Amino acid sequence: MDPITILLSIVVILFFFKIYYYDSQHKWKNYPPGPKPLPIIGNLLTIDPAKPQKALMKLSEEYGTVFSVQLGQEKMVVLCGYDTVKDALINHAEEFSDRPYAPLFDKIAQGHGVILSNGENWKAMRKFTLSTLRDFGMGKKSLEGKIIEEAECLIQKFRAFKGKPFDNQTMINAAVANIIVSILLDRRFEYDDPIILKLMYVINEAVTSLNSTVVKLYNSFPLIFGLLPGIHHKVLENINTLKDFVRETFTKQKQELDVNDQRNLIHVFMAKQLEGKPESTLYFHNHNLIALVVDLFTAGTETSSTTLRWGILLMQKYPDIQKKVHDEIDRVIGSAEPRLEHRKQMPYTDAVIHEVQRFGDIVPLNAPHATTTDVTFRGYTIPKGTMVIPLLSSVLRDKAVFERPEEFYPEHFIDSGGNFKKNEASIPFSLGKRSCVGENLAKMELFLFFTSLLQTFTFHAPPGAELDLTPALGFTNAPLPYEICAIPRL
Repeated sequence: MDPITILLSIVVILFFFKIYYYDSQHKWKNYPPGPKPLPIIGNLLTIDPAKPQKALMKLSEEYGTVFSVQLGQEKMVVLCGYDTVKDALINHAEEFSDRPYAPLFDKIAQGHGVILSNGENWKAMRKFTLSTLRDFGMGKKSLEGKIIEEAECLIQKFRAFKGKPFDNQTMINAAVANIIVSILLDRRFEYDDPIILKLMYVINEAVTSLNSTVVKLYNSFPLIFGLLPGIHHKVLENINTLKDFVRETFTKQKQELDVNDQRNLIHVFMAKQLEGKPESTLYFHNHNLIALVVDLFTAGTETSSTTLRWGILLMQKYPDIQKKVHDEIDRVIGSAEPRLEHRKQMPYTDAVIHEVQRFGDIVPLNAPHATTTDVTFRGYTIPKGTMVIPLLSSVLRDKAVFERPEEFYPEHFIDSGGNFKKNEASIPFSLGKRSCVGENLAKMELFLFFTSLLQTFTFHAPPGAELDLTPALGFTNAPLPYEICAIPRL
């Protein structure tokens, strides 16, 4: 071997030694403990892709409530239990407020919108979203009326089956989607409209795919897996379909824009573009508009519709609980239209809805966070930019807080006097600076849709059907496909 080759070999060896040794001894000094990662794949074999939250909760029994795992080459810290998650997201809110960099997410959002963005752009989009949602009725009677009208449309669809078995997924998805569509576009879709059916299909497929092993490998090795076929390409294809729809839609909205009559969120955003202020160019550009509408349409449809489907499934599974809800509805509302003002008079129904959210555990892993700076947390050092998973599943099933965490038990939210009992660990919308911007909208939808449906129907499983409460695979915990029999009560 010639001297030049030997010298180059020594340089390469020293280079890699510096990277790995220095990295482990300095950057990751005092890092949270965790299982030893394998070369290249890390701890992928340790984490069951079908039930990653269960595998992570199991690891917390060995390593504590703050521990680390590595998926591919991505190091991440997992936070378990209510006390730990609250400590991070409330007491260290700023330090844990970023989103992590991941190649697939970067291709999806490119740093735009409200869900996957960071820094000043995220702050501007979150502020705009919260204020605009409030302006268009979030928490107000104007939007309450739209939800009640949509609930009536859904009820009529259910009635059409005359008590015979049917799958409710498409109808519930479309009904919930119409609420956010009314805010975004000032319109609604019929439940069999090809446009809404296509949009719901691509959303469902994208959300189902995000938790796959192939997506995790792509995020670790984008140069390699970007060249290979796989579901990650389908995710991008589906997101691009949504973006194309949004582009076409706001082109039409621009033609109809009247700054003195802003009828929907897109109009308000476009009016911001015309103000001529520095922020108009910095933040209110079309890339942010596309990403924001995709964010709100996806998040505003998926989680609430999934929660309602869990609610109906659980009412079929536990008819005694359904009977108590019926009795309270009959006593408080009677044959009148359900209203948000009824909620305070309906502690049991309110408790059931909260328990559906807790038991359904819709977003078990939470949306991932990242550290904005090097942070010392509970005795460990977590470097800047580290992905952090505040495991919602570990909060909603925290044995220290919930008496029967693995059971559907509405009494988690009922005190000894029969009154509704708040529980601080009930955080299905997460906590802190990155909590769901549509939380109040979702709470309105869940109460009004659920009480309207239960006021009108008794839900039964088809004869001989077995009700399986095992969640389907995906980023969200959706019920497996099931059929219902909606028997009219009135």
